[in-house]
Amino acid sequence: MNLLTSLEALEALLAQSHRGPILLFKHSETCGLSLQAHEEVSALVADAAFGVPVHLVSVQRSRPVSEAIAARLGVRHQSPQMLLVLDGAVAWHTSHLAITADAVRAAVSRLPVATR
Repeated sequence: MNLLTSLEALEALLAQSHRGPILLFKHSETCGLSLQAHEEVSALVADAAFGVPVHLVSVQRSRPVSEAIAARLGVRHQSPQMLLVLDGAVAWHTSHLAITADAVRAAVSRLPVATR
């Protein structure tokens, strides 16, 4: 899981999403639900067969990045929150206890094959 800490890196990732999907995981270091979601995402990242890069945003440490994601992608901020981004736009998102490895895999599997 890659740590996303700057607005410049966010813009680079959004540009990268035109070549393939990316996942943005907004995580709160002080929330029990976010800890559960983090465990699910960590299990996903540990799966060598899962090929979509996951980028973590700490909402406490990188508030400007977290706010920019909400503004740039037009999705209301929540934490924890998972966003699947393709072609610079949100293809799918979920939050709180709905963030599971299975839910993320299912969302990725619904993308057109050529983009995965």
